[in-house]
Amino acid sequence: MNQPTAPSVQTDRFVHDRLPPADQWPQMRYELPELLISAQANLVDVLFERIDRQDLSGRPFLRSDKITLSYTDAHARIKRIAQVLTEDLQLLPGNRVLLRGGNTIGMALAWLGVVKAGLVAVATMPLLRAKELGEVITKSQATVALCDAGLLAELEAAQKVNPVLAQIVPFNTNEAGSLAVLAAAKDGQFLPCRTSADDIAMMAFTSGTTGTPKAPVHTHRDVLAACETWPRHVLKATPDDIVMGSPPLAFTFGLGGMLIFPLWAGASVYYPGIAYTPEAMVKLINEVGATICYTAPTFYRQMAPFAKQHGVPSLRTCVSAGEGLPDATRQLWKEATGIEMTDGIGATEMFHIFISAAPDQVRRGAIGKVVPGYTAKVVDDSGEEVPRGTIGKLAVIGPTGCRYLDDERQAKYVKNGWNYPGDAFLQDEDGYFFYQARADDMIITSGYNVGGPEVEDALLKHPAVAECGVIGVPDDERGMVVKAFVVLKPGHAPDAAMCKQLQDHVKSTLAPFKYPRQVAFVASLPRTETGKLQRFRLRQP
Repeated sequence: MNQPTAPSVQTDRFVHDRLPPADQWPQMRYELPELLISAQANLVDVLFERIDRQDLSGRPFLRSDKITLSYTDAHARIKRIAQVLTEDLQLLPGNRVLLRGGNTIGMALAWLGVVKAGLVAVATMPLLRAKELGEVITKSQATVALCDAGLLAELEAAQKVNPVLAQIVPFNTNEAGSLAVLAAAKDGQFLPCRTSADDIAMMAFTSGTTGTPKAPVHTHRDVLAACETWPRHVLKATPDDIVMGSPPLAFTFGLGGMLIFPLWAGASVYYPGIAYTPEAMVKLINEVGATICYTAPTFYRQMAPFAKQHGVPSLRTCVSAGEGLPDATRQLWKEATGIEMTDGIGATEMFHIFISAAPDQVRRGAIGKVVPGYTAKVVDDSGEEVPRGTIGKLAVIGPTGCRYLDDERQAKYVKNGWNYPGDAFLQDEDGYFFYQARADDMIITSGYNVGGPEVEDALLKHPAVAECGVIGVPDDERGMVVKAFVVLKPGHAPDAAMCKQLQDHVKSTLAPFKYPRQVAFVASLPRTETGKLQRFRLRQP
């Protein structure tokens, strides 16, 4: 299905000019009727118009412990922010705006205001330091930043060595010169920026599991198309839903789950005034009456005893993504809450989830089936599909796809129009996809393929294990051997006896060649801010 196109209104062509050559673009497929998107579409306007049509404007949208904004209230504030950006800061369509903040109403409004104004949102993780922020500024050439007042120090340090960032406007404060004060002076009569659907909405820097971050670019069409796939066909949120979770808005898993998809569904989102701990999240779910939760597998595992203790009666949907969901964690959560988790695999490059299964479609050990709107297959190194039940590389095609900003790694991610997220999978006869490992993380020992996540899942079933990470390390005799990094629960000694106990446990659970010949006991594992295990750091001496 061909999509209608309209002329770009983004007069700043910086991002457009640095997209990959056309022959390295992914093929975009829009095979469902709901994926037909108008040629002229600003995603913020489209989503709020959808709310108006469904007569949901008076319903709550953004919630915190201090305030609840209806859709009408939120849209009025977004319009005034867009006025500040275009009138006071004189920004032009296509200019990049760096956003720095945690999961707050202020950050959500700022992101939506930037995109409504036809600018390019460049959101950054709160934990990034000056050096990392400098890399984002250099790559994006952002001239203005909207920054949470509590996170200014590192950004100001980055600005000193990156003077292209001319102005920083703080939010979540009412001091003179802040976004709130500037916006309060506006009348809210923002003239819509009628972007082409193919104008750039955002750059989403990857969350750093493999070292140097990349900057995938997404258009207004991409984000709207993403709303019509996994949220429509798998999540099925309603206006009565209250969403909570831990993924940052600077990460596309969080941006979709914690802002864009609730807006599409007419639901509401609760942003906490505190940093989440596992127990605090369970208590807040109950206080707020949250019905949908997003977080990473490790956090669900840590939440399980508190969910069992306190109960979570309002909760109905629990979405796990960001890294592979071990079956041990799925069963632990189900035993604690009675809820079958909704697993999914997505990618920053694809915007969000493209393989998943609703709770009534779950098959143990599998992530799920391809989400309507996408096509996926498991292929060999030449791109040929392998027989069902055979391990290979995942290739995906659909209404979203990878376009890196000015990055030679584009040619590795997109081949012959297909996206290669870099994961090893097998697919069964019924179309279910089983995650094996990152393609670079497959452990080949004595000619056998071993997926680290499979060994991790086995180890997590041992009562002494709190967390673990598994990699392959070089070995003269076997090529590679399996090595496990294990965090023990309190009260268990990290000694030779425990090492043997864990090795024997894996041997009794999996084929014996998969057991970890090396076990290192550690106090913690390296993770990204989104909860992903950084296996590349486990490999560093």
